[in-house]
Amino acid sequence: MTTQSITAKKLSITLGIVSGFMVLSLLVPGYLFAGEAAQQEAATYSKDIAPILQRSCQTCHRVNSVAPMSLMTYEEVRPWARSIKQRTGLRNRMGVMPPWFIEKDVGIQNFKEDISLSEVEIETIASWVDNGAPRGNPADLPTPRIFSGSDDWEIGEPDLILDSPSITMAAEAPDWWGALAPIPTQMTEDRHVAAMQVKEVSDVQGGTGGKFIFHHAIHAIIDPQGNPGESIGGPHEVGRNAEVFDELAGPLLKANSLLVFPSVHMHANGEDTTAHLRIAYKFHPKNYQPERKYGNLTFGNGEIDLRANEADQQVHIYTTLQDHVKFVTFEPHMHAAGVRMCMEAIWGGRTEVLNCAGYDHNWVKTYKYHDDAAPLLPKGTLLHITAYFDNTASNQNVVDPRNWGGLGHRSIDNMAILIAPTLTLTDEQFQQEMDTRRKNLNLAIGDTVVGCPLCGFEKLPARLGGVTEEEMAGHQGTRSGQN
Repeated sequence: MTTQSITAKKLSITLGIVSGFMVLSLLVPGYLFAGEAAQQEAATYSKDIAPILQRSCQTCHRVNSVAPMSLMTYEEVRPWARSIKQRTGLRNRMGVMPPWFIEKDVGIQNFKEDISLSEVEIETIASWVDNGAPRGNPADLPTPRIFSGSDDWEIGEPDLILDSPSITMAAEAPDWWGALAPIPTQMTEDRHVAAMQVKEVSDVQGGTGGKFIFHHAIHAIIDPQGNPGESIGGPHEVGRNAEVFDELAGPLLKANSLLVFPSVHMHANGEDTTAHLRIAYKFHPKNYQPERKYGNLTFGNGEIDLRANEADQQVHIYTTLQDHVKFVTFEPHMHAAGVRMCMEAIWGGRTEVLNCAGYDHNWVKTYKYHDDAAPLLPKGTLLHITAYFDNTASNQNVVDPRNWGGLGHRSIDNMAILIAPTLTLTDEQFQQEMDTRRKNLNLAIGDTVVGCPLCGFEKLPARLGGVTEEEMAGHQGTRSGQN
């Protein structure tokens, strides 16, 4: 067969295939245009990406805020498209953006101020980037968010703002620990606090925040004689969000009190920097009276014995609840080698994982439970915390993975702590909380939900957990180990 005849035969076959597809397109409406329709529905910045960035990114990623780049417009976003795909695709692992590390395939998922992305949103971003990050129709853009500037507060307009003394750190200075001078609150009457927030205010270029030098600052309220007042909020830490207290349990800030900082940890950032903390409080109305009492369930550490150049090392922590409690927040606290923490509750032979979260020491996150999702646990419940560490070069927060790691205050040392403010409840209050949850979640008698092992009971069992008080006390302790 000649070359010409072979070419003619190939052409005939090709025309036949094309003809067949044309016939098929007539018999099956829309077949030929399926690819075209998919292309028309492809994600665009204006319609699909901008709303995600508005909700979960722009609070930090805007001019004069704390993020290194602004993501307010297409022109600002487009150069970072591939980076956005990579960081959002990390999901709950170290380095993810937005910084939200709760694992979505286990435990409680209902949190306030949840800025995380859904699987659909993560896949939409990836598809948009892979398709060339098209702008789309500007008419599809959502109404721009309006920000009040670097002085805006998550808690709304504060009723009281206090400034700590300033500290200057040289560009390459060693870490510093110490205390700051007390600050008079100038309060002339007692007030109950509804919310509080702490910001670092710095002189580095970029506005409020910028390059941080405060690693953490523990703060407390005392009276003029030095007696401690009620605890109002957890320690300030890098990346920590504002605290909104349970509306039934606003802590009391007394008249003539002082704000003190007994433990402050400073570190250099590569630039000569002077900074201070700005603390804001929002009060309840003057006639407010709390109905619940805050407790502090912070516990952990114990022995931490991390081998060099080894991943998936675990430290286990236990404590037994001495009161009925309702959790307010879940906050894992670790240091550079920390990568994950899980919390499970053991009661009456029932074991359930309440939450697991990735950990990144660059971001200290508090996860605030919605009221009908907050763990509601009876006294006698055994809490088990598993802290996971990666002491290898794959963990970029570890300075030198060749070294053994143990407990210490420096960021290059290690910690394993659960910080969990709770409401401590009487039998009557605990019963009221369970009744409310059953009603709100439409639970039948015998039904249960994660984090509320007794929600199926109409009345509290006479002997909670089937153990005595002495037996409960015997369950408390910590141990360390690796699996």
